[in-house]
Parts: sequence; structure tokens; C-alpha cells
Amino acid sequence: MEYNRCGKSGLLLPQISLGLWHNFGSVDNFENGESIVKEAFDKGITHFDLANNYGPEPGSAETNFGKIMKNNFQGNLRDQMVISTKAGYTMWEGPYGDWGGRKYLLSSLDQSLKRMDLDYVDIFYSHRPDPETPIEETMMALDHAVRSGKALYVGISNYSAEQTKVAVAVLKELGTPCLIHQAKYSMLQRWVEEGLLDVLEDKGVGCIAFSPLAQGLLTDKYLKGIPEKSRASNPNGHLKREEVTDEKIQKLIQLNEIAKNRNQSLAQMALVWLMKDNRITSVLIGASSVGQLNNNLDSLQNLIFSADEINRIAHVLES
Repeated sequence: MEYNRCGKSGLLLPQISLGLWHNFGSVDNFENGESIVKEAFDKGITHFDLANNYGPEPGSAETNFGKIMKNNFQGNLRDQMVISTKAGYTMWEGPYGDWGGRKYLLSSLDQSLKRMDLDYVDIFYSHRPDPETPIEETMMALDHAVRSGKALYVGISNYSAEQTKVAVAVLKELGTPCLIHQAKYSMLQRWVEEGLLDVLEDKGVGCIAFSPLAQGLLTDKYLKGIPEKSRASNPNGHLKREEVTDEKIQKLIQLNEIAKNRNQSLAQMALVWLMKDNRITSVLIGASSVGQLNNNLDSLQNLIFSADEINRIAHVLES
């Protein structure tokens, strides 16, 4: 595992970070989640990413992560970990449990720290921009989180390039630089290339890519259509059946052939394809088992793309 500098900050993040969006909630097997976190740390993953509403039930991923910390990472081990959480999506009913107002963000951070039994998080994010709240108020809340000692750094997620420019400028004026932007980015979702990555590079802000496998679409699961018990077959899942088109499946088949020639799975190639851009600080993966985690980590054994591979991949993606 190598560690990359996050923008122009003093913080290094691993090439691959572990997200607890799925598989760590109250409905999931706790021992399985604990094994995944322990294996990740042993393999050099030092960054663990959460949000207030991760579960289900909302909040339960943080509660379980707190238990995992207490069971396995006491004492100085906390100082070897980068723990992030976020607020910005619906967490509780009523007028103060959503979006980007100061009251919600700071109350949520307090609740997150209690659930995880931590004194501070390393990174606290605004999870999404709020169309009704001035960006200045949201950024002032992030600044306060740092000044109160409850977060070491702050970041933003799901902000457009233009919104990012404003947010970064406000935080700079407040004296709390924006450390990182967490953006949805994969071979099949490339909006960040249309200006955001340029803004982040110019402003010295890191970038961590989430959903790098497009909710599992960039794996060998969908090469023959939608299998039973997959995310796309679940009507309540984040990957919708209508997103798995015949056209996309043909692209996946072609990408899979390129990956085979690299002695990689499609998923492994999709991960390292993101890493080839030095503006990407870290790639955020999920895992449902220790085996799946290690399979993703094996992608690090082949990080180099030939010019021919880059061109062939671009041709498939743009066709």
C-alpha cells in the first residue's frame, strides 16, 4: 500500500480506503464487518469512511464501527487511523435533520462522535450542497467543527465544480482549508472530468472517488445480464434495473477482455484505472467479505497501463 498526499495538506491517505456505506449496519452480521475492518487495517488501509445515515438503520454503521474500534483499536492505534463522517442527507424527521444548515451539521457531528465513542473525527464532510442554505453558513459550520476540536479537517461531497470554487474560497477565508472532495467517479460515471478535477488541482484540494465500481456494475456479475440477488435485481437498491442496458453490457464485455489480458478482473482494472490520474488521492471501496476486500486489494499488483490499453479503454467508453 502506498500513501498519497491529500492536495497540499500534510495528510496522507492510502491508495484504497474502506467505506462503510453497505454491510456494516444493524441488519448485517457484526462479526463479518469486524473481520473486514481488521483485515483492511492489517493490509495497510488506514482510512475508514462513514456518514451519519449509513446503516440501515441510519446511524448503526457508526455504532458498529465504534464497537469495532473498542474491541480492536485501543490506545495509540487510533493515531494510525483516519476516520471520516458526513452529514447532509436525511438523518432524522423534522426540520433540523437534513441538508446543510449549521444546526443540523453540528448536532449531527455530536451524535456521530457519541455513536462511535470518539473524541474527534479526522475528516468531517458536508455530504451534499443545500440549495436553500447559503454555502457560507455550511462552510462556517465546518470551520466551527475544526475550531471546536471535533474534527481535524473538513471536506465536501457531491458539490459541482462551481459550488466547489465557492466553498473552497469561503473556507480559505475562514482559515480552515478544504482538505478533500468526495466525488462519485468511475469508468461509467465521469462527470468529475468536466471541470471538477481541474478545480481541485488548482486549489490544492484532494479527491477521493466513491462508487468506483458503479454499484457493482463494473464487475463480472453483469456480463450475462442481471443475476438473481444482485443489486440491480433489488427494487430498493441503488443500482436500478433500467441502468443495466444491453449497450452497457456490451461495453462491460469488451472491458472485461482488456482486463483479462492484464491478468486482472474487471473490478480490479476499474479501480486502478481511476488511480492513473494523480489528482485522485484515494479510491473508496466497499466490501461484503474479507475475500472481496482482498480481491480488490490485489488490483494494486498491476497499476501500469500501456498506451494501447488506455486507448482501447477510451474507445470502449466513448463508443
